Amino acid sequence: MRVGRTLQAASGWLELGLADEALFELQSLPTDAQTQRESLELMLVAQMECQLWNMASETARLLCLKAENEPEFFLRAAYCLHETGDTLAACNHLLRGPKRLFEMPIFHYNLACYLWTLGEGPRARSHLKQAISMDGAFLESARQDRDLIGIGPI
Repeated sequence: MRVGRTLQAASGWLELGLADEALFELQSLPTDAQTQRESLELMLVAQMECQLWNMASETARLLCLKAENEPEFFLRAAYCLHETGDTLAACNHLLRGPKRLFEMPIFHYNLACYLWTLGEGPRARSHLKQAISMDGAFLESARQDRDLIGIGPI
């Protein structure tokens, strides 16, 4: 019962925008409960909101192992790795995700960001064009994204 209340409290803290309080709640869980998927999902959100990128990348990678068919966890793990400065690992992790990722515009957009950061211009442009063709909203995002500065006309 205590686990359920703790998860509910952590979720409430997140809804209030108090991710650090959510993390404090989650850390009070017994070790075995901390490694359950629901706990890890809340922990990941809180860590990302607190910009604890190293911790968040580890949590996201655990979630990828627990739910290897969930594209969202691979997107988040890659994003966190990129934010730690390990863009090559981010790119590689994203490419190892479930095949459903390839059907998602955010996959192509994020991959474009990582490839551009790694200096792979032609591949980055190709993925960015794919993302925009799948969802035109990514055109405006690309114009404002710090990871795509200098990519030129799309």
